Amino acid sequence: MNANIQFDQPLVGQPVDRTDGLLKVTGAAHYSSDWPLPRLSHGALLMSGIAKGRITSIDTSVARGMPGVLVVMTHDNAPRLPDGGNAVNPPASRRLSLLQDDRIFYQNQPIAVVVADTPEHAADAAQRILVNYAIESPQLDMQAGKAQLHTPEKLTRDPVDTTRGTPDTLLGTGAAQIDAVYTTPFEVHNPMEPHATTAEWEGDALTLYDATQYITGCASTVSKSLGIDVSKVHVICPFVGGGFGSKGSVWSHVVLTAMAAKMAGRPVRLAVQRPQMFGMVGHRPATEQHIRIAAGADGRIIAMRHDVISTTSTFEDWTESSAVVTRMLYDVPNLGTTHRLVRLNIGTPTFTRAPGEASGSFGLETAMDELAVALNADPVALRLRNYAERDPEGMPFSSKALRDCYSVAAQRFGWSRRTAAPRSMREGEQLVGWGMATATYPANRSPSSAFAKILPDGTAMVGAGTQDLGTGTYTVMTQVAADALGFPLENVRFALGDSILPKAPVSGGSQSAASVSPAVHAAASSVRDQLVQLAIADSGSPIYHASPADVTVRNGWVTLRSDASKRDPAAAVIARNGGRALEATVDVKPDEDAKHFSKHSFGAVFVEVHVDEMLGVIRVSRVVAAYDVGRLLNSKTAHSQLMGGVVWGIGQALTEEGLLDSRYGRIVNNNLAEYHVPVNADVTQIDITVVDDTDLVVDPMGVRGIGEIGITGVAAAIGNAVFHATGVRVRSLPITLDKVLTT
Repeated sequence: MNANIQFDQPLVGQPVDRTDGLLKVTGAAHYSSDWPLPRLSHGALLMSGIAKGRITSIDTSVARGMPGVLVVMTHDNAPRLPDGGNAVNPPASRRLSLLQDDRIFYQNQPIAVVVADTPEHAADAAQRILVNYAIESPQLDMQAGKAQLHTPEKLTRDPVDTTRGTPDTLLGTGAAQIDAVYTTPFEVHNPMEPHATTAEWEGDALTLYDATQYITGCASTVSKSLGIDVSKVHVICPFVGGGFGSKGSVWSHVVLTAMAAKMAGRPVRLAVQRPQMFGMVGHRPATEQHIRIAAGADGRIIAMRHDVISTTSTFEDWTESSAVVTRMLYDVPNLGTTHRLVRLNIGTPTFTRAPGEASGSFGLETAMDELAVALNADPVALRLRNYAERDPEGMPFSSKALRDCYSVAAQRFGWSRRTAAPRSMREGEQLVGWGMATATYPANRSPSSAFAKILPDGTAMVGAGTQDLGTGTYTVMTQVAADALGFPLENVRFALGDSILPKAPVSGGSQSAASVSPAVHAAASSVRDQLVQLAIADSGSPIYHASPADVTVRNGWVTLRSDASKRDPAAAVIARNGGRALEATVDVKPDEDAKHFSKHSFGAVFVEVHVDEMLGVIRVSRVVAAYDVGRLLNSKTAHSQLMGGVVWGIGQALTEEGLLDSRYGRIVNNNLAEYHVPVNADVTQIDITVVDDTDLVVDPMGVRGIGEIGITGVAAAIGNAVFHATGVRVRSLPITLDKVLTT
């Protein structure tokens, strides 16, 4: 087991301001569509106008003759790629549409790229391309598609179906039964920065400035798609303007931009337009979740089933693993879960913040609230009655402080003042509802590498090939490195977002902090030890011949622990010993012992809603949540992450829904004017507490990722509060006023 990492001068955990904040607020931060390159040209996509069929003809003559147009690339003239453009198969990549044939699988599929001297010229010319289709009848209705359910081969990290005990023989027994269907809609990521790629060739070497959550994976996928060696692909992405999962995979526009740049003989920048993001770059699929529960009069759950159907494309399986959360959250002796797919003529779904857990916790935690009502039990007490001290799937938890989360959040919320009966609380004309739910997300970690250098001037550079999605990676890794080095924060620079840096995993699955920080700490500790050894061996140093155990580095000085007056600045030590930088590159991987534990974060979410009794308008007036997420690397950025997840949960509960035209396959609300996400007026008080629980099994830093747990449980807590306010149970997201008034 990894030992706990001790810090001489702990910057870790402190609310340090973002080290990259000045660049962002002054506009100096370069995002993927900001890089100034000589002879830069601009690309625009033309998307398919049908959901299924073939292109019978595509006339580009008008477009090619328009001002500024350099290249018009279609399936007629696009470079031929290995394996028809599918050299990389899922799950390593999504199936891409790279203009290798005339087939159309979904509305909004790329069918042409125009390159011109300005974005306006490119976009205008793309609309002048004339396309004729042989239209086939698409499958666009989830309910009709259920007649041919498909069983996926696997989930991302779990079995497709599971059974423990004998759930089917026990459902229907006991004092209370729940049998209900919960649905969640098509949801879209919509980060502030749309997807964008700039491609530049120098001979056979390609540089990509790509908005990505995985620079290493981007280089690998693009190289295989194009049939070139990965050493020839250099990916740069120092800043990401949000991703939420959509930028974790390489999508068609990335490879198409590289192809277009090769044809144009000059750099090409392609920024995906907002409407084009509805389908081409993934989404959270729609789900239908059938949950059945049997419980005794004492509140103990006897048996449960959670059967999930979700949508995917016709050309690739992608499964929303919504029942996975049900397998581990409560101590249920008899449990069955399944996942099935409906194949539709839509773009392939993908990871969306807390994939599976966000949608699955809505179904599970709403059903738990319904069970509490059926048993006339307090919702918190019911959950504690079924509390799992160890993972019911078999392994002990690495750490779990969920009881503390319930207690802290309930106390801060004032839960004891809740009256149980629906419609029993009000403020003037407003019905008041109080609801709660449990939050959880896996604690993931992958192998990672990092380098560290102490430079001759006494400053340090540390780096890893990770990404900063706006979550604070620059800042927290600088804190980790500064602590390990014993250097002032201002004397440490952290580098990321470049595929030439040591490899790090995808910034997805809430794993970057737990994966990269141990590598950063190990690399920084290694060069610190080199510095200490130099000083001990240096007759010109006041540390000469000291015991290594009695030497540390504080504030950039090699210092004797027993006599702090004996110290030597790092720059002086290096200068007397050749003046060369001290360097170390370290690879770390998860401890083998960690495989014997179930690793999760937990939380409790309490919500108050106000519902207009006459109009049904729902407002979330306050959210109180407590989380067990291990050690925080930065209390300020952590609070921001958790609060952002809660805001996402408000959107999931009340506003977000992609509306698919079942005739033509178009998403009809494909813009932020009509696809509604929460704005400032929708978000009032969010009170967040992190309980003290350091988990040294997941990683030696004691941290767990927090990017996704914040959204889990929120939609259910809001729905449960709406029921408490109105007496109306809404089982279909989003919870809109018409459902409250007419259900």
